[in-house]
Amino acid sequence: MVEPSLIRAAQSGDRDALITLLREIETHVYRTAYYILNNEQDAMDAAQEALIRIYTKINSYEEKAQFKTWIQRIVTNICIDKFRRSKPTVSVEEHDLVFQEKSNVEDEVLSTFTAQDIRQAIEMLPSHHRAVVVLRYLQDFSYNEIADSLNLPLNTVKSYLFRARQQLQSLLHEYQQGGVRG
Repeated sequence: MVEPSLIRAAQSGDRDALITLLREIETHVYRTAYYILNNEQDAMDAAQEALIRIYTKINSYEEKAQFKTWIQRIVTNICIDKFRRSKPTVSVEEHDLVFQEKSNVEDEVLSTFTAQDIRQAIEMLPSHHRAVVVLRYLQDFSYNEIADSLNLPLNTVKSYLFRARQQLQSLLHEYQQGGVRG
């Protein structure tokens, strides 16, 4: 993800290196915040807050953990704090369905609805379950990386993922049974 030499240069006070570092991670930070919060404005706020915290705390990073894990811990904690401070809301976005020529319109509509169903189901999870699902399935983190990022025991991560999958399965049951969307 980020060159270790860039991290060290940023830690030693090289302002250009720090700016380059922040630019390299900003998309990743925003994407994580968006997946967790599922609201563009909240995600932008959380990403900005995370980048500021990374900027001010870069010297506290030690190479004991992977840099991406350290970043994820900061972003995820900020997002969870946002959940605690405010009541979660479900964002309703208008999606334009853009079809390619020679594509199967029915398949595209069904896949769009499937993605919407999954996104809505993830939104309904408790924040701690949502965080592990996002890190595992959307950010492709290993169980150990999730545990490091969230500062949780490995078995707790496994438990949260197990419960989150059960909740998602229950929430998506109607769709899995071939339910019709209106």
